[in-house]
Amino acid sequence: MYVRDAKNREEAWLLEHIETMGLDDTAFRSRDYVVAVDETSGETAGFGRIRVHKPDDGEVICELTSIGVLTGWRGQGIGAHVVERLVEYAGDQEFETVYSLTSEGSYLAQFGFRRIEEDALPGPLQDRLEAKRETIDPGASSYAIDVDRFRVPDRLREAFKRAPAEREEIANEESAEDFGIDPDSATYKYDTGD
Repeated sequence: MYVRDAKNREEAWLLEHIETMGLDDTAFRSRDYVVAVDETSGETAGFGRIRVHKPDDGEVICELTSIGVLTGWRGQGIGAHVVERLVEYAGDQEFETVYSLTSEGSYLAQFGFRRIEEDALPGPLQDRLEAKRETIDPGASSYAIDVDRFRVPDRLREAFKRAPAEREEIANEESAEDFGIDPDSATYKYDTGD
């Protein structure tokens, strides 16, 4: 299992899973995402995003958002390593603080994120928090971490190392019919003009 930058060709996949999981797709750009990939099967197991806000009148702000792990891969440290990669990226871009607006604060707390008061948020994130509450996450609160204080608990690091071996097998949801193939005759169901 490894985490890498998302590729343009994964845009439709990302959008589908973001929608299915009810995550935030505001100002979507696939290049802002990372994906966790099983190196043996090539399956994508999870994803996440760093969104950089560049207000006209203030300091540039870094927000962690849209972290998702597919059902069969949950509980194996995948999300932790997606978050780790994104916080490392923020540090590489010289951000000192990463913010997150979410109702999943207990998940982020294990890495060192702390809840902060709304009025302590930079202005653009105060507006964003209000918008998130009105649209996709009514219970969202504001969290922040200093990049140099981020830590992945050992139990999550170990789970990530074992992730493919301990993966819950789920049925492949795609069928021949999804690709326009008639399963009874093994021919295409649709006239291709040939």
